[in-house]
Amino acid sequence: MRSFLNGLYAASEWLAMTALAATAILVFAQVAGRVFDTLLVMAGNRPYGFLVPSLAEIAGFLLVAASFLALAGSFRAGTHIRVTLAIAPLPTGLRHVVEVAVLAVATAIAGLFAWYVALLALDSVRYNELSYGIIAIPLWIPQGAMAVGAAIFTLSLVDDFAAAVTGGTPSYLASDRGDETEVV
Repeated sequence: MRSFLNGLYAASEWLAMTALAATAILVFAQVAGRVFDTLLVMAGNRPYGFLVPSLAEIAGFLLVAASFLALAGSFRAGTHIRVTLAIAPLPTGLRHVVEVAVLAVATAIAGLFAWYVALLALDSVRYNELSYGIIAIPLWIPQGAMAVGAAIFTLSLVDDFAAAVTGGTPSYLASDRGDETEVV
């Protein structure tokens, strides 16, 4: 089970990286087209007029996908912003209880969010909702990526909640010490 979950988290991070790379490629293509047009004009020719249709919209959708698909991996790596000022001075036992409580609340909130984003994506499929750009993109595609990322993040919270409840070390704490072997 551990290898499956770690593979799922890694696959989600790779998809996030792919979305960022696709954004960079599209923006580079648009900029290169403008540079090429400028060079044509400077040489006394007419500009070609290269354009990546709906670039801003597509880049926004890819950014949403990258952001949500990277949630679980960044959480497990301990790179999410955590405010530990309030619990740092607590005794170890009480701190553990607070960590478990916070993980329970975070899991519930993330689970509700994932559920409602999935419902939103299903509504977009049902009503055939499309974006307003030059290229009409079905809205369930970016919403679906958001829902998948939120669901995987919720699963990572459940994973760490289970580790904390059973006496193991949550992944984000293990990564603070650089000790991945303690993650249950």
